[in-house]
Formats: sequence, structure tokens, C-alpha cells
Amino acid sequence: MKQPRRRPLDLSAYEERTRRGPCFVCAFLDGHPGYEHELIYEDADHVAFLDRWPTLPGKVLVAPREHVEHVVSGFSEDGYIRMMGVVRRIALAVESVFATERIYLLSLGAKEGNSHVHWHVAALPPGVPYEQQQFHSLMSENGVLDVPPADAGRIAAELRAALA
Repeated sequence: MKQPRRRPLDLSAYEERTRRGPCFVCAFLDGHPGYEHELIYEDADHVAFLDRWPTLPGKVLVAPREHVEHVVSGFSEDGYIRMMGVVRRIALAVESVFATERIYLLSLGAKEGNSHVHWHVAALPPGVPYEQQQFHSLMSENGVLDVPPADAGRIAAELRAALA
């Protein structure tokens, strides 16, 4: 699968959106215009969808439906284990659809922006030079992939099929 070109991300506009706008996960779940994402998976407690500004091919975000702000203490032990089970299931689907050297899993966010707990599931393609791996490959400051909507729809369909 050919990797799309990178394009710059307007970091000031992104920060303004994350700090002043509604919670992006809750807005997506409520169907707010401008917060649409390609849905990959959902159940009663969890949701997974394509990252709108992916830094790696097929990057998926996985979140609880409930607005939880603390990545560990915000969950009961059972809830955390179930959440991580969904993260694992999504990661295995991403790994089955994309050629990967490694799957990166991380949770980011802050009280000041992107406070809704979510995990990033990102597939590092084989052959990426070491100096462009790890944090470098995940940072939107290095550009985001320019994925046309039709390609995002195809990727989402492939991931949904892998989960079936």
C-alpha cells in the first residue's frame, strides 16, 4: 500500500480547536458537524475510529464512550482491562491490514485539551529510517498524511472486515 504524501498541519488552529472546542470524542459520538470520523468499531462502552490527522497509515483512535479523563484511575480495574482488550483487538486488526515493523500504542491528552482518554494505535511501516521512527513519526509537527476521503473509507472498510 502506497503511503500518502505528508502535508503541514495548522498547529495553531489545531490547538485552538482542542482547547476551546468541544471534546472531540464526545462531539464525534453526538454527531456534531466538523467532528466526523470513519468508524472502525463500536460496542456499548467503546469506540474506535480513524484519526482525522494521521501521522502514520491507518492510525486509529480508541476511546471509551463515557467521558473519562484519567487514563488509569478513571476506570475500574475491570473497565480498564476491557478497554485494553479493545485496544489490543484494534491493534491486531491494524497489524493485519498494514505492513508493520511495529505497532505503537500511546495515550495522549491533557486537562487543557483532548481531555477525553483515547489511545493512538499507529502502525510503523517497514523501512522507515530509525531517525524518523518513534516520537518523530507520531508528531504532527512533522506533517500529517494527506488521505483523501475515498481512501479513508476504503481503509475503514478493510479494518472493519479484519475485525469481523
